[in-house]
Amino acid sequence: MQHLLSQNQDTLVKKASYLRIAARELAEGMKTGNFRSLYKGQGIEFAGVRDYIRGDDVRSIDWNVTARMGRPYVKVFEEERELQIFLIVDSSLSMQLGSKPRTKYESAAETAALIAIAAEMNNCPIGAIFFDGKLNFSLTPQLGQERTMLILTHLDKIPDEIQKGSILGNALTGAGKMINKRSLIFILSDFRSSDWEKPLISLAHKNDVVAMRIQNSFDEQLPEVGAADFIDIESSTTITLETNKEKFKEDWKGFNKSSLYQWQELCVKHGVTPVVMQTSDDPLFVLSTVFTKSGNSI
Repeated sequence: MQHLLSQNQDTLVKKASYLRIAARELAEGMKTGNFRSLYKGQGIEFAGVRDYIRGDDVRSIDWNVTARMGRPYVKVFEEERELQIFLIVDSSLSMQLGSKPRTKYESAAETAALIAIAAEMNNCPIGAIFFDGKLNFSLTPQLGQERTMLILTHLDKIPDEIQKGSILGNALTGAGKMINKRSLIFILSDFRSSDWEKPLISLAHKNDVVAMRIQNSFDEQLPEVGAADFIDIESSTTITLETNKEKFKEDWKGFNKSSLYQWQELCVKHGVTPVVMQTSDDPLFVLSTVFTKSGNSI
């Protein structure tokens, strides 16, 4: 198992200067593109109550507090002045699959790094959760370059022994508890897990969520090698399959196509922006599309 993103590739921390150059366009897209309504001045949020003053709009009276206190109180609101971003990154065993041009996790990590740097450029607080079969790293949203470098450092780290399974559902639930205001959330995963649907729906009720499903060529077609043993690296279940038979190839392609379609349908139904990203795709190009393309899916 490789402990860094790749032995043939610089770590994200070493590539930070290059990534900052690449992220400049992305940072501008955050302010002007598809999610511009979330950026500075996008609305107001409840800040508390105060005593009613003659001339206040009666529509702002908080009748519950007024009845409890016996004198009139009005609701106070403050303009929201920053976009808060949160990263949920899957580093489970299935995300380590692939080699050329990169593994699923390497694609996810570089994408997350670009988002983090663009957030810093726009003075946006950013937080994160990284997980495999257990929680590996979590960070509440805050500002600053040190925060960005901490995220890049942990994106570079892969444990000596990756915990089997995937706690995607728990990570989504945990993110919801860590976020104290409406945020733009990026989920970077192959979604090869279970019991994540309800936590995703719950997260999307209070936030704007972009679900980025990382795929590689094996998700559509396997090489023909005859009878081969397949091991589910998440559960260790083993099965022998005939990879060169037409029925197997059709079933494999059909299953993955159906799974992808159902995932996209669920996302769109609940207001999540679904993005399919191949490991051969340029993360910067995909993210630029996310911020500029209109519509519910990419």
